[in-house]
Amino acid sequence: MSQTTVLCVDGDDTAREETVAVLSDDETAVIEAGDVATATARLEAGEVDCVVTEYAFEDGTGFDLLAAVRETAPDTPCVLYTDRDPTEVDTDGFRGVVAEYLPKEGVGSAERLAGLLEEMFAMRTQVGYPLPDDEDERLAAIDRYDIDDSSIQPAFDRLTELARTHFDVDVAFVGIVGEHEEQFLSCAGDDYGPLERENTMCTHAILETDVLLVADVKADPRFEHNQALEELNIRSYAGAPLRTPDGVAIGSFCLTHDEPRTFSDEDARCLRLLADEAMEQLELRRELSAADGTDADTEVTTR
Repeated sequence: MSQTTVLCVDGDDTAREETVAVLSDDETAVIEAGDVATATARLEAGEVDCVVTEYAFEDGTGFDLLAAVRETAPDTPCVLYTDRDPTEVDTDGFRGVVAEYLPKEGVGSAERLAGLLEEMFAMRTQVGYPLPDDEDERLAAIDRYDIDDSSIQPAFDRLTELARTHFDVDVAFVGIVGEHEEQFLSCAGDDYGPLERENTMCTHAILETDVLLVADVKADPRFEHNQALEELNIRSYAGAPLRTPDGVAIGSFCLTHDEPRTFSDEDARCLRLLADEAMEQLELRRELSAADGTDADTEVTTR
């Protein structure tokens, strides 16, 4: 995966430089700020994976910064790294944010901070599903597409209905696999609401270089105990990744059926073509939006 980005915020230049020197390595990039205003601007300018902040600043407190984190990315790990005694800190300010308190005193405190961050990042990646090596790039790619634009649905509805009829399956859908859940741009044959990522088969499909084919969900150890799939009555699955022009998988074009069934090489080829068409719809709309500086609200006709 790409480097982890840590925002280090401390009004004491010397102390901040010492912290940055310890935290920076091949796997961690550290950006700096000396006050709340600059740190907030850093947050708004780009993705930050973790925040390490002092408590007191001339223009506010570390909790003012955490409020900005809470607005944009509430799951971002935060560490209050300060020489303030805990009794002087309003710990209620941490509410709603993944946070830790670490005293900035004594020999080796910066090294203890580095160890704490390593543990926090390790825990963050121990999720109940596999993560692609390019997960950060993948999530950034999703943000480039206006997947919430309702005007895109008719084009995708035509594709999923065509797929459902052609393959003679119960359901055909186009799903985008976000950070924590999958949402559906179109679903022919059912009306799937957002699913937690750990429950989706598409979480595995985006890891594949080609189409993921599962003839019998119950016979696959990855899915045999998945209660969500059972509730959706899914017994067989085929999913082709939706790949951006630079090869990043942001979701899948999928088929599901209520009985075990096999999919032929020709089925896989046709599904791959549909996934390419769906991705091209998204890409064309992104280009149109970028060209005129507005949301692309004119439907792009399926060719």
